[in-house]
Amino acid sequence: MSRYSLEDLARCREQIDELDLALLRILNERTTIVEKIGRIKQELKLAIYEPKREDQVFENVTRHNGGPLSHEAVKRIFERIIDEMRTVQKIKMLEEGRQ
Repeated sequence: MSRYSLEDLARCREQIDELDLALLRILNERTTIVEKIGRIKQELKLAIYEPKREDQVFENVTRHNGGPLSHEAVKRIFERIIDEMRTVQKIKMLEEGRQ
């Protein structure tokens, strides 16, 4: 006899859907700030890519990681997030350069 039912599965999936929307909202908030950082960097003639800052981000998130994600998994996720944010900055800088 199973301890779980299809209703349990459906409830878990509903929770995942809610969390996905929360993650999306937070990622878009982060992107808005990244766009501002890009404008600041452009005005100050600073490079988009800052390896030391990325290391600080990785240190911050892995230090606060309580699992169950491994530190390596957290770092891979944030590497991907940072890569996408860097792309956003480059695109915005190009768009603003044309105006």
